[in-house]
Amino acid sequence: MKKSIHNPISVDQLTSQQKVISVIIIAVLFFVFGFVTWVNAILIPYFKIAFDLSHFASYLVAFAFYIAYLVMAVPSGYILKYFGFKGGMMLGFFMMAIGAFLFIPAGAYRIYEVFLTGLFTLGVGLSILQTAANPYVTILGDKERAAQRFSIMGISNKVAGIIAPLLFAAIILKPEDKSFFENLSLLPIAQKEAALDELVGRVVVPYMVIGFILVALGLLVKYSPLPEIDSEKETDENSSSNSSKKSVLSFPYLVLGSVAIFFHVGSQVIAVDSVINYAQYHGLNFLEAKSFPSYTLTATILGYLLGITFIPKVLSQLLALRICTCLGFILSLGVIYVSGHVSLLGHHTDVSVWFLVALGFANSMIWAGVWPLALNNLGKFLKVGASLLVMALCGNAIMPMIYGYFADTEGLRFAYWVLVPCYIYLIFYAFYGYNIKSWKK
Repeated sequence: MKKSIHNPISVDQLTSQQKVISVIIIAVLFFVFGFVTWVNAILIPYFKIAFDLSHFASYLVAFAFYIAYLVMAVPSGYILKYFGFKGGMMLGFFMMAIGAFLFIPAGAYRIYEVFLTGLFTLGVGLSILQTAANPYVTILGDKERAAQRFSIMGISNKVAGIIAPLLFAAIILKPEDKSFFENLSLLPIAQKEAALDELVGRVVVPYMVIGFILVALGLLVKYSPLPEIDSEKETDENSSSNSSKKSVLSFPYLVLGSVAIFFHVGSQVIAVDSVINYAQYHGLNFLEAKSFPSYTLTATILGYLLGITFIPKVLSQLLALRICTCLGFILSLGVIYVSGHVSLLGHHTDVSVWFLVALGFANSMIWAGVWPLALNNLGKFLKVGASLLVMALCGNAIMPMIYGYFADTEGLRFAYWVLVPCYIYLIFYAFYGYNIKSWKK
Protein backbone atom coordinates (compact mmCIF):
# COMPACT_ATOMS: atom_id res chain seq x y z
CA MET A 1 0.00 0.00 0.00
CA LYS A 2 1.28 3.44 -0.88
CA LYS A 3 2.26 5.43 2.15
CA SER A 4 0.41 8.72 2.45
CA ILE A 5 2.40 11.86 1.88
CA HIS A 6 1.86 14.46 4.56
CA ASN A 7 0.36 17.73 3.31
CA PRO A 8 1.21 17.38 -0.40
CA ILE A 9 0.62 20.55 -2.40
CA SER A 10 0.90 21.42 -6.05
CA VAL A 11 3.45 23.92 -7.29
CA ASP A 12 0.65 26.33 -8.20
CA GLN A 13 -0.27 26.52 -4.51
CA LEU A 14 3.21 27.58 -3.40
CA THR A 15 3.67 31.18 -2.37
CA SER A 16 6.59 33.22 -3.68
CA GLN A 17 8.26 32.96 -0.27
CA GLN A 18 7.89 29.17 -0.27
CA LYS A 19 9.45 28.97 -3.71
CA VAL A 20 12.42 31.11 -2.63
CA ILE A 21 12.95 29.02 0.51
CA SER A 22 12.69 25.84 -1.54
CA VAL A 23 15.26 27.06 -4.06
CA ILE A 24 17.67 28.02 -1.24
CA ILE A 25 17.30 24.60 0.42
CA ILE A 26 17.86 22.82 -2.90
CA ALA A 27 20.93 25.01 -3.53
CA VAL A 28 22.36 23.84 -0.19
CA LEU A 29 21.68 20.25 -1.25
CA PHE A 30 23.54 20.82 -4.51
CA PHE A 31 26.50 22.14 -2.50
CA VAL A 32 26.55 18.89 -0.54
CA PHE A 33 26.22 16.89 -3.78
CA GLY A 34 29.20 18.74 -5.19
CA PHE A 35 31.38 18.32 -2.13
CA VAL A 36 30.85 14.57 -1.93
CA THR A 37 31.11 14.08 -5.70
CA TRP A 38 34.08 16.18 -6.76
CA VAL A 39 36.35 15.04 -3.94
CA ASN A 40 36.73 11.95 -6.16
CA ALA A 41 39.05 14.07 -8.32
CA ILE A 42 41.58 13.77 -5.48
CA LEU A 43 40.70 10.21 -4.46
CA ILE A 44 41.43 8.79 -7.93
CA PRO A 45 45.13 9.83 -8.15
CA TYR A 46 45.51 9.45 -4.37
CA PHE A 47 44.35 5.82 -4.40
CA LYS A 48 46.35 5.21 -7.58
CA ILE A 49 49.48 5.94 -5.54
CA ALA A 50 48.35 4.37 -2.27
CA PHE A 51 47.26 1.07 -3.87
CA ASP A 52 49.74 1.14 -6.81
CA LEU A 53 46.93 0.98 -9.38
CA SER A 54 46.74 1.23 -13.16
CA HIS A 55 44.73 4.11 -14.67
CA PHE A 56 41.87 1.69 -15.39
CA ALA A 57 41.81 0.35 -11.82
CA SER A 58 42.00 3.83 -10.31
CA TYR A 59 38.87 4.88 -12.22
CA LEU A 60 36.96 2.19 -10.36
CA VAL A 61 36.54 5.03 -7.83
CA ALA A 62 34.31 6.85 -10.31
CA PHE A 63 32.72 3.61 -11.50
CA ALA A 64 31.73 2.43 -8.01
CA PHE A 65 30.37 5.86 -7.11
CA TYR A 66 28.36 6.54 -10.26
CA ILE A 67 27.15 3.06 -11.19
CA ALA A 68 24.81 3.46 -8.24
CA TYR A 69 22.82 5.88 -10.38
CA LEU A 70 22.08 3.08 -12.85
CA VAL A 71 21.18 0.65 -10.08
CA MET A 72 19.04 3.07 -8.08
CA ALA A 73 17.50 5.44 -10.61
CA VAL A 74 14.17 3.63 -11.04
CA PRO A 75 13.98 2.45 -7.39
CA SER A 76 14.63 6.06 -6.36
CA GLY A 77 11.45 7.15 -8.11
CA TYR A 78 9.43 4.56 -6.21
CA ILE A 79 11.15 5.46 -2.94
CA LEU A 80 10.08 9.07 -3.39
CA LYS A 81 6.61 7.96 -4.33
CA TYR A 82 6.31 5.91 -1.15
CA PHE A 83 8.08 8.13 1.39
CA GLY A 84 7.53 11.51 -0.24
CA PHE A 85 10.23 13.92 -1.34
CA LYS A 86 11.39 14.95 2.14
CA GLY A 87 11.30 11.47 3.66
CA GLY A 88 13.09 10.08 0.62
CA MET A 89 15.80 12.72 0.81
CA MET A 90 16.35 11.97 4.50
CA LEU A 91 16.79 8.31 3.59
CA GLY A 92 19.26 9.35 0.87
CA PHE A 93 21.36 11.30 3.36
CA PHE A 94 21.38 8.36 5.78
CA MET A 95 22.57 6.01 3.01
CA MET A 96 25.35 8.44 2.15
CA ALA A 97 26.37 8.54 5.81
CA ILE A 98 26.67 4.75 5.87
CA GLY A 99 28.94 4.97 2.82
CA ALA A 100 31.13 7.56 4.50
CA PHE A 101 31.43 5.45 7.66
CA LEU A 102 32.61 2.47 5.56
CA PHE A 103 35.79 4.48 4.94
CA ILE A 104 36.75 3.82 8.59
CA PRO A 105 37.39 0.06 8.26
CA ALA A 106 38.61 0.54 4.68
CA GLY A 107 41.28 2.99 5.81
CA ALA A 108 42.18 1.03 8.94
CA TYR A 109 42.93 -2.13 6.95
CA ARG A 110 43.83 -0.56 3.54
CA ILE A 111 41.24 -2.55 1.59
CA TYR A 112 40.46 -0.98 -1.78
CA GLU A 113 37.29 -3.08 -2.24
CA VAL A 114 35.79 -1.72 0.98
CA PHE A 115 36.52 1.82 -0.18
CA LEU A 116 34.70 1.02 -3.41
CA THR A 117 31.76 -0.38 -1.43
CA GLY A 118 31.64 2.84 0.58
CA LEU A 119 31.71 4.91 -2.60
CA PHE A 120 28.91 2.81 -4.10
CA THR A 121 26.80 3.34 -0.97
CA LEU A 122 27.45 7.08 -1.15
CA GLY A 123 26.28 6.97 -4.75
CA VAL A 124 23.10 5.09 -3.80
CA GLY A 125 22.13 7.83 -1.37
CA LEU A 126 23.08 10.57 -3.77
CA SER A 127 20.99 9.06 -6.58
CA ILE A 128 17.90 9.29 -4.36
CA LEU A 129 18.71 12.92 -3.56
CA GLN A 130 19.33 13.81 -7.20
CA THR A 131 16.05 12.22 -8.25
CA ALA A 132 14.22 14.49 -5.81
CA ALA A 133 16.22 17.69 -6.23
CA ASN A 134 16.33 18.08 -10.02
CA PRO A 135 12.54 18.05 -10.55
CA TYR A 136 12.27 20.73 -7.86
CA VAL A 137 14.59 22.95 -9.89
CA THR A 138 12.59 22.34 -13.06
CA ILE A 139 9.10 22.99 -11.68
CA LEU A 140 9.76 25.74 -9.10
CA GLY A 141 9.31 28.62 -11.51
CA ASP A 142 8.95 29.64 -15.13
CA LYS A 143 10.17 27.06 -17.67
CA GLU A 144 12.13 29.61 -19.68
CA ARG A 145 14.11 30.45 -16.56
CA ALA A 146 14.81 26.84 -15.66
CA ALA A 147 18.34 27.17 -17.06
CA GLN A 148 18.91 30.11 -14.72
CA ARG A 149 17.84 28.05 -11.71
CA PHE A 150 19.99 25.14 -12.84
CA SER A 151 22.87 27.59 -13.21
CA ILE A 152 22.40 28.72 -9.60
CA MET A 153 22.39 25.09 -8.50
CA GLY A 154 25.40 24.42 -10.69
CA ILE A 155 27.32 27.29 -9.11
CA SER A 156 26.54 25.90 -5.65
CA ASN A 157 27.63 22.44 -6.81
CA LYS A 158 30.83 23.60 -8.48
CA VAL A 159 31.84 25.97 -5.65
CA ALA A 160 31.73 22.90 -3.44
CA GLY A 161 33.71 21.12 -6.15
CA ILE A 162 36.39 23.79 -6.00
CA ILE A 163 36.57 23.69 -2.22
CA ALA A 164 36.39 19.92 -1.77
CA PRO A 165 39.59 18.80 -3.59
CA LEU A 166 41.64 21.67 -2.17
CA LEU A 167 40.34 21.24 1.38
CA PHE A 168 40.64 17.47 1.25
CA ALA A 169 44.17 17.74 -0.19
CA ALA A 170 45.12 20.21 2.54
CA ILE A 171 43.95 17.70 5.17
CA ILE A 172 45.48 14.50 3.79
CA LEU A 173 48.62 15.82 2.06
CA LYS A 174 51.76 17.11 3.77
CA PRO A 175 54.63 19.22 2.37
CA GLU A 176 57.08 16.35 2.78
CA ASP A 177 54.88 14.09 0.63
CA LYS A 178 56.47 15.52 -2.52
CA SER A 179 59.77 13.72 -1.95
CA PHE A 180 57.88 10.67 -0.67
CA PHE A 181 55.90 10.35 -3.92
CA GLU A 182 59.04 10.82 -6.00
CA ASN A 183 61.02 8.14 -4.12
CA LEU A 184 58.21 5.72 -3.32
CA SER A 185 59.43 3.03 -5.73
CA LEU A 186 62.90 3.10 -4.13
CA LEU A 187 61.73 2.26 -0.61
CA PRO A 188 62.16 -1.25 0.82
CA ILE A 189 58.94 -3.26 0.65
CA ALA A 190 58.24 -3.24 4.40
CA GLN A 191 58.86 0.50 4.69
CA LYS A 192 56.80 1.18 1.59
CA GLU A 193 53.84 -0.83 2.90
CA ALA A 194 53.97 0.97 6.24
CA ALA A 195 54.09 4.34 4.50
CA LEU A 196 51.13 3.44 2.26
CA ASP A 197 49.14 2.24 5.29
CA GLU A 198 49.71 5.63 6.89
CA LEU A 199 48.81 7.38 3.64
CA VAL A 200 45.49 5.58 3.25
CA GLY A 201 44.64 6.00 6.93
CA ARG A 202 44.55 9.77 6.51
CA VAL A 203 41.13 9.61 4.82
CA VAL A 204 39.41 8.01 7.83
CA VAL A 205 38.84 11.10 9.99
CA PRO A 206 37.60 13.38 7.17
CA TYR A 207 35.02 10.82 6.04
CA MET A 208 33.95 10.10 9.61
CA VAL A 209 33.20 13.82 10.00
CA ILE A 210 31.38 13.83 6.65
CA GLY A 211 29.26 10.90 7.84
CA PHE A 212 28.03 12.74 10.93
CA ILE A 213 27.32 15.86 8.87
CA LEU A 214 25.24 13.81 6.42
CA VAL A 215 23.15 12.35 9.27
CA ALA A 216 22.47 15.86 10.57
CA LEU A 217 21.53 17.11 7.09
CA GLY A 218 19.08 14.24 6.66
CA LEU A 219 17.26 15.23 9.83
CA LEU A 220 17.32 18.92 8.88
CA VAL A 221 15.79 18.26 5.45
CA LYS A 222 13.06 16.04 6.90
CA TYR A 223 11.97 18.77 9.31
CA SER A 224 12.74 21.77 7.09
CA PRO A 225 10.08 24.11 5.62
CA LEU A 226 10.72 22.58 2.19
CA PRO A 227 7.19 21.92 0.82
CA GLU A 228 6.12 18.37 0.05
CA ILE A 229 5.24 18.38 -3.63
CA ASP A 230 2.82 15.88 -5.09
CA SER A 231 4.11 15.65 -8.66
CA GLU A 232 1.26 13.29 -9.59
CA LYS A 233 -0.82 16.45 -9.81
CA GLU A 234 1.81 18.47 -11.65
CA THR A 235 0.39 19.18 -15.09
CA ASP A 236 0.72 22.00 -17.54
CA GLU A 237 -1.48 23.37 -20.28
CA ASN A 238 -0.36 20.67 -22.70
CA SER A 239 -0.40 17.68 -20.32
CA SER A 240 -3.83 16.55 -21.52
CA SER A 241 -2.13 15.46 -24.74
CA ASN A 242 -0.26 12.85 -22.68
CA SER A 243 -3.38 10.96 -21.68
CA SER A 244 -2.64 8.31 -24.31
CA LYS A 245 0.97 7.83 -23.18
CA LYS A 246 1.61 4.49 -21.52
CA SER A 247 5.16 5.01 -20.20
CA VAL A 248 8.13 7.34 -20.26
CA LEU A 249 9.44 5.43 -23.27
CA SER A 250 6.63 7.06 -25.25
CA PHE A 251 8.53 10.37 -25.06
CA PRO A 252 11.39 10.23 -27.60
CA TYR A 253 12.84 13.58 -26.52
CA LEU A 254 13.06 12.26 -22.94
CA VAL A 255 14.76 9.00 -23.94
CA LEU A 256 17.18 10.82 -26.25
CA GLY A 257 17.73 13.39 -23.52
CA SER A 258 18.68 10.61 -21.14
CA VAL A 259 21.36 9.48 -23.59
CA ALA A 260 22.50 13.11 -23.84
CA ILE A 261 22.86 13.28 -20.06
CA PHE A 262 24.86 10.02 -20.17
CA PHE A 263 27.40 11.49 -22.60
CA HIS A 264 27.43 14.92 -20.94
CA VAL A 265 28.17 13.75 -17.41
CA GLY A 266 30.67 11.19 -18.71
CA SER A 267 32.62 13.83 -20.63
CA GLN A 268 32.39 16.25 -17.70
CA VAL A 269 33.76 13.83 -15.12
CA ILE A 270 36.58 12.81 -17.47
CA ALA A 271 37.60 16.46 -17.81
CA VAL A 272 37.64 16.96 -14.04
CA ASP A 273 38.85 13.61 -12.73
CA SER A 274 41.59 13.00 -15.31
CA VAL A 275 43.15 16.45 -15.33
CA ILE A 276 45.51 15.76 -12.39
CA ASN A 277 46.98 12.69 -14.05
CA TYR A 278 47.15 14.49 -17.40
CA ALA A 279 48.95 17.47 -15.85
CA GLN A 280 51.41 15.06 -14.21
CA TYR A 281 51.90 13.41 -17.60
CA HIS A 282 53.05 16.83 -18.87
CA GLY A 283 55.61 17.34 -16.11
CA LEU A 284 53.82 18.68 -13.04
CA ASN A 285 54.10 16.91 -9.69
CA PHE A 286 51.02 15.76 -7.78
CA LEU A 287 51.09 18.60 -5.25
CA GLU A 288 51.05 21.17 -8.07
CA ALA A 289 48.61 19.31 -10.32
CA LYS A 290 46.02 18.98 -7.52
CA SER A 291 44.80 22.52 -8.27
CA PHE A 292 43.64 21.74 -11.81
CA PRO A 293 40.22 20.22 -10.97
CA SER A 294 39.43 23.51 -9.23
CA TYR A 295 40.47 25.44 -12.35
CA THR A 296 38.15 23.28 -14.45
CA LEU A 297 35.23 23.81 -12.10
CA THR A 298 35.97 27.55 -11.93
CA ALA A 299 35.61 27.64 -15.72
CA THR A 300 32.26 25.90 -15.28
CA ILE A 301 31.12 28.51 -12.76
CA LEU A 302 32.08 31.26 -15.20
CA GLY A 303 29.76 29.63 -17.73
CA TYR A 304 26.97 29.47 -15.15
CA LEU A 305 27.36 33.17 -14.33
CA LEU A 306 27.16 34.09 -17.99
CA GLY A 307 24.08 31.90 -18.29
CA ILE A 308 22.38 33.62 -15.37
CA THR A 309 23.23 37.01 -16.88
CA PHE A 310 22.19 36.43 -20.47
CA ILE A 311 19.43 33.77 -20.34
CA PRO A 312 16.72 34.44 -21.43
CA LYS A 313 17.23 38.17 -22.00
CA VAL A 314 19.96 37.92 -24.64
CA LEU A 315 19.89 34.29 -25.73
CA SER A 316 17.60 31.34 -25.11
CA GLN A 317 18.64 28.33 -23.05
CA LEU A 318 18.40 26.28 -26.26
CA LEU A 319 20.89 28.53 -28.05
CA ALA A 320 23.21 28.37 -25.03
CA LEU A 321 23.01 24.56 -25.20
CA ARG A 322 23.93 24.61 -28.88
CA ILE A 323 26.88 26.94 -28.32
CA CYS A 324 28.25 24.85 -25.46
CA THR A 325 27.96 21.52 -27.29
CA CYS A 326 29.79 22.89 -30.34
CA LEU A 327 32.45 24.47 -28.13
CA GLY A 328 32.96 21.18 -26.30
CA PHE A 329 33.57 19.41 -29.61
CA ILE A 330 36.16 22.01 -30.67
CA LEU A 331 37.98 21.97 -27.30
CA SER A 332 38.12 18.16 -27.20
CA LEU A 333 39.87 18.22 -30.57
CA GLY A 334 42.22 20.86 -29.14
CA VAL A 335 43.18 18.51 -26.28
CA ILE A 336 44.06 15.82 -28.84
CA TYR A 337 45.82 17.83 -31.52
CA VAL A 338 47.25 21.06 -30.04
CA SER A 339 50.68 20.98 -28.34
CA GLY A 340 53.16 23.51 -26.98
CA HIS A 341 54.30 24.58 -23.54
CA VAL A 342 52.80 27.68 -21.98
CA SER A 343 53.09 29.42 -18.61
CA LEU A 344 49.75 30.31 -17.04
CA LEU A 345 48.72 30.93 -13.43
CA GLY A 346 52.22 29.99 -12.33
CA HIS A 347 52.15 26.60 -14.07
CA HIS A 348 54.45 25.67 -16.96
CA THR A 349 52.80 22.84 -18.85
CA ASP A 350 51.37 21.79 -22.21
CA VAL A 351 48.62 23.96 -23.67
CA SER A 352 46.42 20.88 -24.14
CA VAL A 353 46.03 20.75 -20.35
CA TRP A 354 44.38 24.16 -20.52
CA PHE A 355 42.09 23.00 -23.33
CA LEU A 356 40.99 20.28 -20.92
CA VAL A 357 40.42 22.90 -18.22
CA ALA A 358 38.40 25.00 -20.70
CA LEU A 359 36.04 22.07 -21.22
CA GLY A 360 34.65 23.05 -17.83
CA PHE A 361 33.26 26.20 -19.48
CA ALA A 362 31.82 24.27 -22.43
CA ASN A 363 30.07 21.83 -20.08
CA SER A 364 28.49 24.56 -17.97
CA MET A 365 25.15 25.04 -19.77
CA ILE A 366 24.63 21.53 -21.17
CA TRP A 367 23.01 20.03 -18.06
CA ALA A 368 20.89 23.16 -17.61
CA GLY A 369 19.83 22.98 -21.24
CA VAL A 370 19.02 19.27 -21.49
CA TRP A 371 17.00 18.77 -18.27
CA PRO A 372 14.17 21.24 -19.03
CA LEU A 373 13.92 19.98 -22.62
CA ALA A 374 13.84 16.33 -21.55
CA LEU A 375 11.31 16.84 -18.72
CA ASN A 376 9.04 19.16 -20.71
CA ASN A 377 5.33 18.31 -20.58
CA LEU A 378 5.69 14.91 -18.84
CA GLY A 379 2.76 15.52 -16.48
CA LYS A 380 2.19 12.41 -14.33
CA PHE A 381 5.40 10.85 -15.69
CA LEU A 382 7.59 13.53 -14.10
CA LYS A 383 9.05 11.39 -11.28
CA VAL A 384 9.76 8.37 -13.46
CA GLY A 385 11.11 10.65 -16.20
CA ALA A 386 13.47 12.24 -13.69
CA SER A 387 14.53 8.75 -12.63
CA LEU A 388 15.39 7.92 -16.24
CA LEU A 389 17.60 11.02 -16.46
CA VAL A 390 19.24 10.21 -13.13
CA MET A 391 19.89 6.68 -14.42
CA ALA A 392 21.88 8.29 -17.22
CA LEU A 393 24.32 9.61 -14.62
CA CYS A 394 25.92 6.18 -14.85
CA GLY A 395 27.80 7.81 -17.73
CA ASN A 396 30.02 9.10 -14.93
CA ALA A 397 30.83 5.47 -14.15
CA ILE A 398 31.22 3.99 -17.62
CA MET A 399 32.92 6.74 -19.66
CA PRO A 400 35.92 7.19 -17.28
CA MET A 401 36.50 3.43 -17.39
CA ILE A 402 36.63 3.56 -21.19
CA TYR A 403 38.98 6.52 -20.92
CA GLY A 404 41.13 4.66 -18.37
CA TYR A 405 41.39 1.61 -20.63
CA PHE A 406 42.67 3.68 -23.56
CA ALA A 407 44.94 5.70 -21.24
CA ASP A 408 46.66 2.45 -20.25
CA THR A 409 46.80 0.93 -23.73
CA GLU A 410 47.15 3.91 -26.09
CA GLY A 411 48.33 6.82 -23.93
CA LEU A 412 46.64 9.60 -21.99
CA ARG A 413 46.29 12.03 -24.89
CA PHE A 414 44.87 9.47 -27.33
CA ALA A 415 42.33 8.43 -24.68
CA TYR A 416 40.59 11.80 -25.00
CA TRP A 417 39.18 10.61 -28.31
CA VAL A 418 36.34 9.21 -26.18
CA LEU A 419 35.13 12.81 -25.77
CA VAL A 420 34.56 13.35 -29.49
CA PRO A 421 31.50 11.07 -29.99
CA CYS A 422 30.06 12.43 -26.75
CA TYR A 423 29.94 15.97 -28.10
CA ILE A 424 28.79 14.83 -31.54
CA TYR A 425 25.73 13.25 -29.96
CA LEU A 426 25.12 16.29 -27.75
CA ILE A 427 25.17 18.49 -30.84
CA PHE A 428 22.59 16.16 -32.43
CA TYR A 429 20.30 16.48 -29.41
CA ALA A 430 20.69 20.26 -29.15
CA PHE A 431 19.83 20.82 -32.81
CA TYR A 432 17.37 18.03 -33.54
CA GLY A 433 16.80 15.31 -30.94
CA TYR A 434 15.09 17.52 -28.34
CA ASN A 435 12.24 18.20 -30.77
CA ILE A 436 11.37 14.58 -31.64
CA LYS A 437 7.89 14.00 -30.24
CA SER A 438 7.08 10.67 -31.87
CA TRP A 439 9.09 7.55 -32.69
CA LYS A 440 7.03 7.09 -35.84
CA LYS A 441 8.53 10.19 -37.41
